[in-house]
Amino acid sequence: MNDTTKTTPADAQTAAAAAPAKKNTRKRLLAMLGLTTALAAAGYGAYYYTVARFHEDTDDAYVNGNLVQLTPQVAGTVIAVNADDTQIVKAGEPMVTLDAADAKVALANAEASLGQTVRQISALYVNNDVLGATVQQRQADLARARDDLRRRTEVAESGAVAAEDVAHAGDAVKSAEAALETARQQLAANHALTDKTSVADHPSVQAASAKVRDAYLANARNTLPAPVTGYVARRSVQVGQRVAPGNPLMAIVPLDGVWVDANFKEVQLKRIRIGQMVELHADLYGSGVTYHGKIVGFSAGTGSAFSALPAQNATGNWIKVVQRLPVRIQLDPAELREHPLQIGLSMQVDVETRQASGSHLSPGTEASQHTTYRTAYHTEVFQRYGEEADREITRIIAQNTNGKAAVGETSQASQIAQQPQPAQRGAHLAHKFAPQRTKQAAGAASGA
Repeated sequence: MNDTTKTTPADAQTAAAAAPAKKNTRKRLLAMLGLTTALAAAGYGAYYYTVARFHEDTDDAYVNGNLVQLTPQVAGTVIAVNADDTQIVKAGEPMVTLDAADAKVALANAEASLGQTVRQISALYVNNDVLGATVQQRQADLARARDDLRRRTEVAESGAVAAEDVAHAGDAVKSAEAALETARQQLAANHALTDKTSVADHPSVQAASAKVRDAYLANARNTLPAPVTGYVARRSVQVGQRVAPGNPLMAIVPLDGVWVDANFKEVQLKRIRIGQMVELHADLYGSGVTYHGKIVGFSAGTGSAFSALPAQNATGNWIKVVQRLPVRIQLDPAELREHPLQIGLSMQVDVETRQASGSHLSPGTEASQHTTYRTAYHTEVFQRYGEEADREITRIIAQNTNGKAAVGETSQASQIAQQPQPAQRGAHLAHKFAPQRTKQAAGAASGA
């Protein structure tokens, strides 16, 4: 017996009534879907025109920083290395020490030479007084000779004194005058070496001081201090190694001054400007830590232009590749101290481009006063070497000179001796009786 399904009139009526209901439900679902899509599109459009179009983001961004190289200024053999990789060092701490035996010997020789030069120059100032006293002595001798000539001249006409004695007295005046002139010239020559200067400022002392300063710096440079505060990296120096000037021994990385280089596509740079604010996230800390920074500059060329092997776009096989331009982003120092970053870490960068009034490149010289960011690096750890050398030179000069010579004083006797004396009557009298002496000498010769 076969079972046969039969459709009753009631079932047919129910099916006919359900078909329009399903069709209406489908229409309602499609309408709701279309409405939802339209609302989503409108919402995204509103979001894009109010928020999204003012943002440019990239994940091609990495932390960068300064690698301060520690290099020797003099050649030498390493006898000590005081830091290793990953260790933090303070600015001025001795990092590497070289053998300074030869430099110490050279410094000792230079210091001895400076002391000897100071004593020699001090003697010049003392000689001013000695030569001044000599001039005064020669003036006294001349005055005495002139007095003798004057007395003999007064009694010569009476015959009490022979004419030959008068002539000898005149010769004594001339000899005293010549001796006085010689003493004055010697004093003038000595003053030419000492006037308008002191021992410390004397050219000979300055030359010797320069040699001491050079030797002192060469000796001090055998100790290599840390130029900045930071972490040691890439240490290559070893104890016993012979190093030459300029050889990199290690690097010091100051992590408190790192920045981010974000490599944006060239099509993203249209609205990016200097001074725009940036939000960043490090893969190291995740999205829970947000860094804030600002754009401070653009690279002068793309990454491929500055690569070791730049692209040869003039060759026949050319494929267009979208270029990326490094953009430097300065980070908030307070956030860096709270969450330190190491060089090379990956970053997520989001730039708000709503404020597009800034410059695409750094302002030129004419607008430099409007620039709010200018990087400047400096260290003062090497300045103390020159200051210490100057103090050592001052000590040696003070130790080897007396007070009068140190300031270049000239005694009153020396100043008086330099003044020319007017010719007195003795010279005239000597010339007056010179013919008489010649006449008497001729008569004596004829009598003989």
